[in-house]
Amino acid sequence: MSTHDTLATAPDGAADEAAAEPARGDASSAWTEVGSPIGPLRLVARGEALRAIGFSPWPPAEVEAVGERDDDLPVLRRTAEQLAAYFAGDLREFDLPLDPGGTPFQQRVWAELAQIGYGTTTSYGEVARRLGMTHAASRAVGLANGRNPIPVVVPCHRVVGADGRLTGYAGGLERKQLLLDLERPGLFEVGPPPHRDSDLPEGGSPVEGPSTTG
Repeated sequence: MSTHDTLATAPDGAADEAAAEPARGDASSAWTEVGSPIGPLRLVARGEALRAIGFSPWPPAEVEAVGERDDDLPVLRRTAEQLAAYFAGDLREFDLPLDPGGTPFQQRVWAELAQIGYGTTTSYGEVARRLGMTHAASRAVGLANGRNPIPVVVPCHRVVGADGRLTGYAGGLERKQLLLDLERPGLFEVGPPPHRDSDLPEGGSPVEGPSTTG
């Protein structure tokens, strides 16, 4: 079963739901920390499913929200193993149980992100189209993309501007470029190429997500 299969396909939601925050951890949450080529990653589980992947540095409020450290929890060990294989170039599709929380609209977007294949990219507008929406929904898609709580595994880094330009990424554009270069070396370069307003989500600027999302 692929990671996409574990993301529920939710019913239609209002576009402004994309701005809602995913659910935080609770008493049943546990976490571990692993090293990676893009810096330390904090893996958070709730029950037997992966809840979040966070980039260092961790916001202080979130340190208290993810429960106790448990390096031996099966889902966290499995996630760490699959991430290691991915960064080594030996894994192209994750197979993990996911519980990202979020609104129905966010869950639909994240499920669509999980279908973007290794080594490929798409735009916010194209994701909106695949969800049966117009290009005007690009900004809502961008907001949901920016609040993806499980980056790398749910590959929000594969969403770029309509002209292929790298746009906002919660972990920073350098991390985004590293992930894309891992999958397709030399395809992208971080830089200031000109852009057209039509390349951006509605609102006229690249979408930036919170520090723990993709």
